[in-house]
Amino acid sequence: MATMAVLALTHAAFAGNDPSGEAPFGLAWGPVSAVARPLRADREANLTALYYPRGWRPATGTATAQVVLVVCRDEGLQQVVWVGLPLSGEALARARRAIHDEGVRRYGEPEPGGAADAEFWRGGRALLASRETDGGRRELVTTVFGPGFAACSETHHAEAGHPAGAHVADLIGTAGP
Repeated sequence: MATMAVLALTHAAFAGNDPSGEAPFGLAWGPVSAVARPLRADREANLTALYYPRGWRPATGTATAQVVLVVCRDEGLQQVVWVGLPLSGEALARARRAIHDEGVRRYGEPEPGGAADAEFWRGGRALLASRETDGGRRELVTTVFGPGFAACSETHHAEAGHPAGAHVADLIGTAGP
């Protein structure tokens, strides 16, 4: 069972991330004509974050706690955030290794990502990090950025006073993604 969860987690973390156009979960970067109804939506300046809890499409993987789709007013879908279920010990280490190895296979070696345990794949526009939860466990967090994210972030900075990446930094508890 643990092996299946790690495989599902790895797939969810980088599912379909093709820098040329396909976003995770079979979505496409850019204009959004239709998405599944989210549990909730938050808007700030030019960003709309759509939250999908475990079991709601696209957050259906066995190791998935939540998926957040970030839609920019002008650029459309430009960020997908995946949050895994809380893990600890060897289960956490195995899951992290699996995601790391998949990132290396797809994009090469990562760079440090702004937090002690964060890794960033510039070529794949992907970040792997974790955040602490109750009971000493951690949730793995991956985020994949679309090709228009930089422009979206510039607009967000002009309108909200901070770059769009600040929201992921808040999610993982660091100064920057």
